[in-house]
Amino acid sequence: MRVGSIDDLSMLYRMYAETSVRDGFVIRDEGYYQTVWKAFMSPPAVHGQPSAQPLIAEVDGNPVAALFIFYFAGRAYYIYGMSREAHREKMPNYFLQWEAMRRAKAAGCSVYDLWGAPDEFNESDAMWNVFRFKEGLGGQVVRTLGAWDFTPKPLWYKMYSEVIPRVLDVMRSRGKLRTRQALE
Repeated sequence: MRVGSIDDLSMLYRMYAETSVRDGFVIRDEGYYQTVWKAFMSPPAVHGQPSAQPLIAEVDGNPVAALFIFYFAGRAYYIYGMSREAHREKMPNYFLQWEAMRRAKAAGCSVYDLWGAPDEFNESDAMWNVFRFKEGLGGQVVRTLGAWDFTPKPLWYKMYSEVIPRVLDVMRSRGKLRTRQALE
């Protein structure tokens, strides 16, 4: 395991893209992630710690899994995780999570937030396997107030809540196809 650097970001994006294709979720283009990752890796945060660190698991010098840990206000957040098909039987993601938790504690964080769970706990949910992985790490689901919609114009809200999701589904399908094609 090693801490990644800005020089690793292209490789990390490619691994993230591989993960998205394998696991069926949509990601943004590389430029988006480069911007986010660089912005949070560069400025020193409290105690000289960067706001984000990529941790990379390697087998025989080859990257096989990685994650980004973000630090803010005494909490550590696991936001992005990625892995390759190679050496999955070695379960490098568990090792990375353990190391991220150790680093969070050493940085003075009192909470390690696994960030994200399905809205409903149903095995058919696209997030089910992600949830099971996090649950296996001892994660607990904490629900907060969340977001509520105020609907002063019901017709526009109907469009927003019924039509736009269909359009987004088409856009997600195209995004998955583009990511798959970019990897080939």
